[in-house]
Amino acid sequence: MGSSFQGANTTAKGVYRCLLKSVRKHIGKEEHKSHFSDFIKQEFRKNINSQDPQNLKLAHAYTFYLNSVHHHKDLLFSYNIAVDRSEEMKKVLGKSAASVGLQLPDVYQA
Repeated sequence: MGSSFQGANTTAKGVYRCLLKSVRKHIGKEEHKSHFSDFIKQEFRKNINSQDPQNLKLAHAYTFYLNSVHHHKDLLFSYNIAVDRSEEMKKVLGKSAASVGLQLPDVYQA
């Protein structure tokens, strides 16, 4: 997604799709996190006829912010900057074990 609002898909439907996709990717789809998606759906339905350019710009900016924060976090992980890497290491260990047909002991499970 580009940093320029003009270059992005500026229709309400396009902004809605990008925002919902980012929320599902970065925040999650789990039941206890569904209030994020529900709020977005509610707001877009409520304002579907107005298509206020300020609201679209705000939604686009939040999408860009959400993607950027997670990209920044990934960069920090890749450069070994002092951040909590326990979750990342659990995923790496789990994938390594699964690739040879094994499962991690309960000690390493989340």
